[in-house]
Amino acid sequence: MDYVSALVPPVVMAVFFVGLIVTIVKTQGGANKAKEDAVVDAALARAEGGPGAARGPEA
Repeated sequence: MDYVSALVPPVVMAVFFVGLIVTIVKTQGGANKAKEDAVVDAALARAEGGPGAARGPEA
C-alpha cells in the first residue's frame, strides 16, 4: 500500500494541472476577448501617455 500513497500526490497534481490548462485554453478568445483587448489597449495608452495620462482629465 506504500506505492498507492506514493502515487496519489503526483496524480492529484497532474489532474489539477490538466484542469488548469483546459481552463486557460477555453478562456482564450470567445466573448470576453474584445473586453480584455480593450482593457489592455487602455493600459498601454496610459503607459505610453506619460506620467500625467494616468490621472485622467484635469478640471
